[in-house]
Amino acid sequence: MTTAHSGDRFAPFETDLDREEALSSLRQAVAGADDGELFFERKRSEGIVFDDGRVRTASYDASEGFGLRAVRGETTGYAHSTEISESAIKRAVETARLAVGHGGGSLAQGPRPTNVKLYTDENPMEGAAFNVKLDTLREIDAFLRDLDPRVVQVTASLAASHQEVFILRPEGTLVSDIRPMTRLNISVILEENARRESGSAGGGGRTGLLGLISRAHWEDVAREALRVAGVNLSAEAAPAGVMDVALGNGWPGILLHEAVGHGLEGDFNRKKTSAFAGLMGQQVAARGVTVLDDGTIPDRRGSISVDDEGTPSARNVLIEDGVLVGYMQDRQNARLMGVAPTGNGRRESYAHAPMPRMTNTYMLGGEATREDIVAELKDGIYAVGFGGGQVDITNGKFVFSCTEAYRVKNGRIGAPVKGATLIGDGATALQKIRMIGNDMALDPGMGNCGKQGQWVPVGVGQPSLLIGGLTVGGSAA
Repeated sequence: MTTAHSGDRFAPFETDLDREEALSSLRQAVAGADDGELFFERKRSEGIVFDDGRVRTASYDASEGFGLRAVRGETTGYAHSTEISESAIKRAVETARLAVGHGGGSLAQGPRPTNVKLYTDENPMEGAAFNVKLDTLREIDAFLRDLDPRVVQVTASLAASHQEVFILRPEGTLVSDIRPMTRLNISVILEENARRESGSAGGGGRTGLLGLISRAHWEDVAREALRVAGVNLSAEAAPAGVMDVALGNGWPGILLHEAVGHGLEGDFNRKKTSAFAGLMGQQVAARGVTVLDDGTIPDRRGSISVDDEGTPSARNVLIEDGVLVGYMQDRQNARLMGVAPTGNGRRESYAHAPMPRMTNTYMLGGEATREDIVAELKDGIYAVGFGGGQVDITNGKFVFSCTEAYRVKNGRIGAPVKGATLIGDGATALQKIRMIGNDMALDPGMGNCGKQGQWVPVGVGQPSLLIGGLTVGGSAA
């Protein structure tokens, strides 16, 4: 059910519900439980894809609803509905109580309050008229085709969303957050001598749309996509074998996110299914390696003023100088592990229960220059772009494909290589880090993270790194 809201503002306790009635129902749901909340959400999103000279898709989506959760020990009762009404909440109470029963638990203390705001409240979809957005995508297409006659296809897309949430806690507090999101992505295909290769670039964050669609910004993004495609057009087959690998800064932090970050989420460690379970206080990485998860960076894609349980986000140190010092926690796992929540309880929408998730996960920089790192690479590859990958959380084993990489011999960067994959495990890779660059950078804002069927926006980052003895998959003789 979609409800009209005064002034186009999501205000469930002004238009649909009596707050005291809703609080009474919530307290009934969590009676004898350890924790719980009522999570209300309205989200609107749009996307335009301009492909090969024409509009391929133009979409708009609007949804709203609530989720009610009651938690007792390791058991969670959860019910959700698209109907925001007192009768729907009462039905949800009955469902949630079936899971938690009638135990004698006592409610955990609620999150501390905060007035920190990390991003604008403005709806980014209203930042420009539809025809302006469409004209921008057309201009991108024409710009790239004029720039290089080898261009045979251009795909440019704009996406924006506006999420409004209210979290009613059993102690009576009401937490709210308004979360904008924007993204521009450009992909280009070049053809030369009957060979085709592609390149892409893009990014965004919790910002307005005007900065993304300014010509000064999108020209740089378009040129970068074209550059990557040109590099791949001249690439040779990647070598195979065990060799040293240099990683670029910024987006290559996706490897850190997948191979290490997931293993540091609280639920995997409580259940002892992570490669890092039971290693708190131990040396798990080379000296100098410090890894953080930080949801407090203004305007970043993975940032959240408060998480989806109402806990303020935080700058959490996970690995310090190689020593494991912390996990990412939601309220349930924190309570069961006897530690404090870290502001990492996140959910995809009102239809999902929260769980420990990353925000912006990155490694701090060291002292080496990029040139120093490459000079140390005697026979290996220098990987600066990554595509998809697979990771096994239980042992940290990963396989990642490189979208831009180069052969390096005796410290000199040679020809680009195509089809390179990096194979290893996160725990071992952390131990084999030999040099850490002084050029730490965050990615441009394009990450999405999947876990148990839920997707949330995230950020990654790292400095340039030299890692010894990774397995490289390739097709070169």
